[in-house]
Amino acid sequence: MAKTGPVEFFKQVRSESKKITWPSRQETTASTIAVLVMVLIASIFLYLSDQIIAWAVNFVLSFGL
Repeated sequence: MAKTGPVEFFKQVRSESKKITWPSRQETTASTIAVLVMVLIASIFLYLSDQIIAWAVNFVLSFGL
């Protein structure tokens, strides 16, 4: 790979940055809402799974007393 100097590097960075397409406000809002909903669903699932496992462990351990 050929090494480039700082001036050429920044020219390339500037050229590449012109190719970036940013999402619209509507796309960003929709993506954010989708992520928040999925996080909420995952957290509820993990909480319920933890409660069920804790209940099962306590149930099994209660036979030892």
